[in-house]
Amino acid sequence: MNARDRFLRTAGFRPVDRPFLLQPWLWGSTLQRWRKEGLPDEADMVGFFGTDREDYAPVAMQGPYGPHLVPPLERTILHETGQYQVIRDEEGNTVRLFRADPDQSMPFWIAYPMQDRHDWETTIKPRLDPGAPGRYPMGQAFEAYVRSVQDRNSPLGIAVGSLYGWPRSFLGVEGLSLMFYDDPGLIHEMCQHIADFVIEAVTPFLERIQFDWAFYWEDMACRSGPLCSPATYRRFMLPHLKRIVATVHAHGVPHIVVDSDGNNDALIPLWIEAGIDGWRPCEIAAGCDPVALRRRYGQSLVIQGGIDKRALARGRAAIDREVLSKVPWLCLQGGFFPQVDHLVPPDVSLENYTYYARLLRTVADDPERYLHEAKRRGFWDDR
Repeated sequence: MNARDRFLRTAGFRPVDRPFLLQPWLWGSTLQRWRKEGLPDEADMVGFFGTDREDYAPVAMQGPYGPHLVPPLERTILHETGQYQVIRDEEGNTVRLFRADPDQSMPFWIAYPMQDRHDWETTIKPRLDPGAPGRYPMGQAFEAYVRSVQDRNSPLGIAVGSLYGWPRSFLGVEGLSLMFYDDPGLIHEMCQHIADFVIEAVTPFLERIQFDWAFYWEDMACRSGPLCSPATYRRFMLPHLKRIVATVHAHGVPHIVVDSDGNNDALIPLWIEAGIDGWRPCEIAAGCDPVALRRRYGQSLVIQGGIDKRALARGRAAIDREVLSKVPWLCLQGGFFPQVDHLVPPDVSLENYTYYARLLRTVADDPERYLHEAKRRGFWDDR
């Protein structure tokens, strides 16, 4: 069974040789540590850690903290000290970064690219143009890409935008929260334009390629819950999300996974209503419980993630407990892609991660055996 078959059968709750194992997901500073501890510079992470591989369509849609603006704004250094650097980045954010390692942590935001309608009309909206040069391959380059993915062994996904996460990236949480009340008409216009932009940008790919899944990004929750109420999301975002989902499904894409950190329990029913059938990364520190979610939603929700990254820093006993207490049972239910619940932090050693990766692969290969082992060791009680 190749990786593409394995992905589709896992997501479809169908019998599979073993669940699909998502690629390693880690901070750049973690990779630097592992290389100092012996990871070869040329190591292929998928092959080294024994996971599967997934690929994505080359649409310049999703950046690390918001949309790809095309053309990008000029990256400018505004201030620097021995430890920090304050920059205005390609998306117009003014942020403070560690000079030695910009990937060491999340940026500290100082200012956002949008304050009002003028900024939307002059800076943001013109750069959300699906036909802008550089948005995706065109002409012969596009045709060559289409040919290259027709007979593939790995699952292929496509990014399909964001309706809360992108406006939050433009305005900040406080700015967006106030604008829901101060200028709701502008929020409606933004969501309308974003959905139109996404649909027009991805349709040429959808018309020519059979994708295995779509990736929808929101990042709209914290530890205690979502950053806006379900009622607000239903009013502003849900109608346009349904348009995006309908377009994706109309072209035969079977699965759509939303990525949103934090505790999204209150929003999952809305996403399912829209036609989304998957969610990641299921952060344990935010009170998420993949076992409880599987019991609640059954086969209505594919779950990716759900393994507490903090356990990987605490050693083998903690890793055993974390993996065995949930992964065997969830693998047997189907629709579960075991992975850490966010980027692996640099306090996790290469030794610990290698142990975790091998254990995860072993459990995925024989989850029934390891469910019995979990019961024997007191990690699972048929709760």
